[in-house]
Amino acid sequence: MKHFGLAIALCLLAVPAAADRIADGRYQSVLGDCEGCHTAPGGAPFAGGVELATPFGTLVTSNITQDRQTGIGSWSEADFRRAMKEGIAPGGKRLYPAMPYPAYARMSDADVSALWAYMKTVAPVRRAVDANRLRFPFNIRATLMVWNWINFRPQPFVADPAKSAAWNRGAYLVTGPAHCGMCHTPKSLLGADKSGEALAGASLQGWFAPGITAHRTTGIGGWSREDIVRFLRTGWSRHGAATGPMAEAIENSTSHMTDADLNAIAVYLKEQAAPPEPAAGSALAQNDPRMMAGKATYQAVCVGCHGWDGAGQGLVFPPLARVSVVQQGSAESLVRVVLAGARAAQTKDAPTASAMPSFAWRLDDRQVADVLTYLRNSWGNAAASV
Repeated sequence: MKHFGLAIALCLLAVPAAADRIADGRYQSVLGDCEGCHTAPGGAPFAGGVELATPFGTLVTSNITQDRQTGIGSWSEADFRRAMKEGIAPGGKRLYPAMPYPAYARMSDADVSALWAYMKTVAPVRRAVDANRLRFPFNIRATLMVWNWINFRPQPFVADPAKSAAWNRGAYLVTGPAHCGMCHTPKSLLGADKSGEALAGASLQGWFAPGITAHRTTGIGGWSREDIVRFLRTGWSRHGAATGPMAEAIENSTSHMTDADLNAIAVYLKEQAAPPEPAAGSALAQNDPRMMAGKATYQAVCVGCHGWDGAGQGLVFPPLARVSVVQQGSAESLVRVVLAGARAAQTKDAPTASAMPSFAWRLDDRQVADVLTYLRNSWGNAAASV
C-alpha cells in the first residue's frame, strides 16, 4: 500500500511537470515563429501551405501537425531534432534552408525537446501540401548536400562569459530560434548568409528587410533599447511601423515574447560593434527637377497623413523624416507600399492596425519614383534617387 501511495504521488508530481514542459515548448514555437511560417491564411494551425518566393522558385511550407500521413505524426523526437538542427527529415530527405535549420542548430537540445513535447499536442490535420516549384537544378534535393558542405557548419550556442546574462540571452535568441539573420542578412548567389554582413538588410519576397546594425542612417543606431522593445511588442515606435513580413513576425512571434526576452534582444542588438558607416551621401537639392516634381506629388496625395514635415501622426501614420527604413540602399519596400498598399501589425498593445491604400491607380511609374526620391531626400533624409 505504501508503494502504491508513492506511485500516486509521483504521478501527481509528473502531471504539472509535463504541463510546464509543454508550455515551454509552446513558447519555443513562439520564439521560432513556427505557426507563422506553417499556417496558411485561413488554414489550420501548422498545416502548412504557405508559399515563399525565392530567387530559385517557390517553396511551400510543410504540414507539421501530428497527422501520420501528411504531417510529422510518425516522427520520433530524434527525427524532429535532426530535422531542426541538421536539416534532414526521416528517410534522409534534405530540407531546403528556407527552413532555418542553420539557425536552429544553435538551439539547445532541451529547448528542441520542449518544442517537440508541444508539437505532439498539435491536432492532426490531413493536408498534403503542394509541391515546391523550384527551377532546375534546385528542385533536386541531393544538391543540398553540396549546399550544406559549402555553407553549413552547425555550431551550438556558446555563451560569452565576458558579457551579461541579458546579452547572452539576446545573442541566443537573435542567432538561434528567432533566426533574425535569415531575413535581415544579405544572401550569396546560393542563398547563404554573406559573411561579414550580418543583419545589414536583404531583399525578401518582394520586400527589403532593413538593416538592423548599429548604423545610424540605415540601421538602428539611433534607436534606444526602449524603442526596440516597443517596436517588437507593438509593431510601432517613434522610428516607424512594421509592415509586410515584419508585421507578420511581430503578430505571430515577438508580440508574444516575454518582456525579459524582448529586452535581451534589444541589449544584444545595441551592444553589437558598429560596422563602418557607409560614405555619407548628400541629399538632392530641393530645386532639382525630380525633387520639385516629387514634392508636388507628395503635397497632392501624402501630406494629409504624413504631414508637411514628414513627422507622421502618432500611432496612425508613421513618420518619414530621419527614418532608417526610408534611407535604405534599396527602395524596394517603399515602392511596394506605394503600389500595393500595406497594413501595419495588429497586436494586443496596438490593436488598431492602420493601413495605407494602393496608389497604383493614381500615380504612374515616374510619379512614384519622383515622390519616393523626394521623401528620401527631405527633412534630414539623404539617399539615392529611385
